[in-house]
Amino acid sequence: TSTAPSAESTLFTTRPSNLSSEKESRVSNMAENEKMEQTQAASEKAPKAQKDKKSEKKSKPGTFDRIGRWLRELKSELKKVQWPSKKQTMNNTVIVIACVLVVGVFIWLFDFVAGGLINALINLVG
Repeated sequence: TSTAPSAESTLFTTRPSNLSSEKESRVSNMAENEKMEQTQAASEKAPKAQKDKKSEKKSKPGTFDRIGRWLRELKSELKKVQWPSKKQTMNNTVIVIACVLVVGVFIWLFDFVAGGLINALINLVG
């Protein structure tokens, strides 16, 4: 039997379970995000008639602030990704190329047979 991991097992790997501090920080970040959402929801429920346009502009973050926040969140999410090793990437690439070639051969065979049948029918009728 082969000791090499299957393609399916190399695609979905898990991290070690000894990262409890990381999990705790994620939970605290989730709690902070929930608090922020609750305060935003509460502030949205306030009557808009009491606010004038200037106070709305001041409370809304600027374009560059929003872009900066988005980039920080993007960086944070990319740190959580478990990237495949070079060996896994090469293995998956070879699998994809092999599958593409097999499907291509089947399509070529079907096209060749269908074309021959259509030509035979045209010659038979015509």
